[in-house]
Amino acid sequence: MRKRGQWVGGFLDVIFPRSCLNCGRAVNGDSFRHLCQTCGRRVVHAVAPRCDTCGYPVFGAVESARTCPHCLHLDPVYGTGRTAALFQGPVRSLIIAFKYERAEYVVGDLVRLAIESPGFTDFLRGAVLVPVPLHPRKRRERGYNQSEVMAHALARAVGEGTRVADLLIRVEDTVSQTRFSRRERQTNLKNAFALAADAQILTDQRHIIIDDVFTTGSTLNACALVLRRSGLRALDVATIGHG
Repeated sequence: MRKRGQWVGGFLDVIFPRSCLNCGRAVNGDSFRHLCQTCGRRVVHAVAPRCDTCGYPVFGAVESARTCPHCLHLDPVYGTGRTAALFQGPVRSLIIAFKYERAEYVVGDLVRLAIESPGFTDFLRGAVLVPVPLHPRKRRERGYNQSEVMAHALARAVGEGTRVADLLIRVEDTVSQTRFSRRERQTNLKNAFALAADAQILTDQRHIIIDDVFTTGSTLNACALVLRRSGLRALDVATIGHG
């Protein structure tokens, strides 16, 4: 049945060729379903050496792995942060479509991007993935929570005991953080998250908070604070993009 589906998909691609979400040209390869080969080669993976707090690759000499300029003023309450790729060019196009244009169909490309990022799936393997929650109003508007969809897709791809737990809820309907400074983001998120009423906290298991993009780390840190207060000890964060 799967082969038949693949054949039908390939036939439709010939009749109705897919367009690259980044440049608009026809998708002419099999690396990504929604990026052309040229744009696929422009993906910049977050490789080592990298910042321990956010996962951003350290291209030059720094004093320590905790002094990345992107999170220099962040006081993380979680352990380690990882990201799969830089939020620019084709990666930005995929995530923007996924997050704001109801393009849930690109999740396969985002998973592939994560799998091809050195060490990223090893970082997730065997952990409990906790998606950053959306407020119910925003979830209704978007149709789904992109972090939750991504967490489930990653758990299936990684396997080996990796699973998803919806431990958090968003209790404050905060305004968009896009234009906020770091300090404004932190203020905006104060008390925005809480533990879900039916959350089962397994303190002996490693948990990883999943979000689409690491910008200042304020959202992830706010979520991590709630989980720390619940008793979790082994707590990390991971995102698909960084920028």
